[in-house]
Amino acid sequence: MPMRLHITTEGETEERFVKEILAPHLGERAVWADARRVLTSRDKSLCIEYRGGFRLTSAYMVAKRDICTWMKEDRNPDVRFTTMFDLYALPKDFPGYDAARREADPYRRVAILEEALAADITREMDGDPRFIPYIQLHEFEALILADPQQLDWEFLEHDDAIQRLVDMVAAEGGNPELIDDGEHTAPSKRIIAEIAEYEARKVSSGPLVVRQIGMAVLCERCRHFAQWIERIEGIGNGLDA
Repeated sequence: MPMRLHITTEGETEERFVKEILAPHLGERAVWADARRVLTSRDKSLCIEYRGGFRLTSAYMVAKRDICTWMKEDRNPDVRFTTMFDLYALPKDFPGYDAARREADPYRRVAILEEALAADITREMDGDPRFIPYIQLHEFEALILADPQQLDWEFLEHDDAIQRLVDMVAAEGGNPELIDDGEHTAPSKRIIAEIAEYEARKVSSGPLVVRQIGMAVLCERCRHFAQWIERIEGIGNGLDA
């Protein structure tokens, strides 16, 4: 029986990635995925919800309520829930935040945060085991840096800039997930420093470039991302325990 997967994304770029790239990929593996951006605030007087990005000091608590509300709305056993949040600029009220900051290894840091997130959501949901945490190292643009050469599909006549990004990734050891989360050196900042137009076009161009890179290359070069993909692919085969 096909399984369903509800994904709470941090922003519109990730939402489009899920709907346009990840959902078709998972659909071939009997997993029907959908996505919505995380709820960040609500104007009750106007009945308006604002979704996308962690803009508030207590942003995690708002996100937590949003995730749990979705889980309560769909209690069916054929559905799982997951997230696609960036490690970069994660809100300070996020579970495990202080412990993760003391950890130098990015992979260990993100593991601490995911374990704490899963524990918090599961506790809030009285032991409901259907939640699968995922935090992107360090942000969505790390996926683009898995093969920066593919930026030329969207940004013509930027050969020199793209080559500098290719060289930068190679100089960092070839692992885009290890490119840091500094204010000026996070993956998106490095792309924008070379291709200024990316900042205005990231929502449309980011997923298109990632599509050209392909899931196989993304999983080969982004270890933590690959682990998440393997786990959610396994939902269709009943391997998500």
